[in-house]
Amino acid sequence: MSGSSCGYGLRVRGGTKAWTAVWLLLLVAIQAAGFYLVWRYSLHTVTGQWLDTAALAGNQIGQEQIQEPVSRILNAVSVLSLLAATLVIGFIALIRGRVALAITAILLIGGANVTTQLLKFFLIRPDFGIDPERSGAGNSLPSGHAAVAASVAVALVLVLPRKGRALAALLGAGYAAAAGVATLSAGWHRPSDAVAAFLVVGIWAGIAGLLLLFTQRAQAQVEPAEAHRVSLVILGVGGLLLCLATGAALAWLAGQTAIPPDELRARTLFIAYAGSAAGITGAMALVMTSVLVTLHRLVPSQKG
Repeated sequence: MSGSSCGYGLRVRGGTKAWTAVWLLLLVAIQAAGFYLVWRYSLHTVTGQWLDTAALAGNQIGQEQIQEPVSRILNAVSVLSLLAATLVIGFIALIRGRVALAITAILLIGGANVTTQLLKFFLIRPDFGIDPERSGAGNSLPSGHAAVAASVAVALVLVLPRKGRALAALLGAGYAAAAGVATLSAGWHRPSDAVAAFLVVGIWAGIAGLLLLFTQRAQAQVEPAEAHRVSLVILGVGGLLLCLATGAALAWLAGQTAIPPDELRARTLFIAYAGSAAGITGAMALVMTSVLVTLHRLVPSQKG
């Protein structure tokens, strides 16, 4: 491909595409490793199950005050709403003349949600006696509700014009994070379920990025100013700070694991719940950061 400058921006170079592909593969690998660690620690260690159960027990604190908004958020996530959102997202891409983008966005949504359901069915949660009330329910990782919210949010950011991407990324990450925290607040899912779902969506976002990269026209032009740096800083730094806060909470809670979760004090339960909510929000912020960081190269305004 030509490496010359154009009137609008920079012509996409073969070398640049190769490095972008390597970066996307690295993001996929990092998120896949993150999913493995979350699954292994949360399901197959006593400490991980204890931390999840403590956070779930902590959702009783102030539940009456947040029950109505939690119900509204969760009731909005359904198969019908997913189909409607998918159609709208595909339509947005098509009216922009981006057929490959429409197909890729739909593939992202479908792939992430099908993968989530398959993983939930095939993964096994050993019973260590930590949570006897839910021992018969089996595995709940990853969360289907969190996957729906995150996949729709990410796909919408993909198909929107550049002027709407930054705001959509912030609002979409907030919406998906709220859905993940809502599943915890309602007692439907453990915090690791939501985090795992976000990582599945992040992996599929990376795969979608590779597809967009290799279907990109040779005349596509990239404008460096479209990198949405302010939103990247907000999401990236905010996500890291929230994850650090979660790490500090988990480190403190690790010293309490000898106590059964149903005998913990209110303060300990609150720290478990709040720390988990911060981790869910931080994980979604970082997943959206991984999408936004290369989006201007994958969906340039000038497609050629």
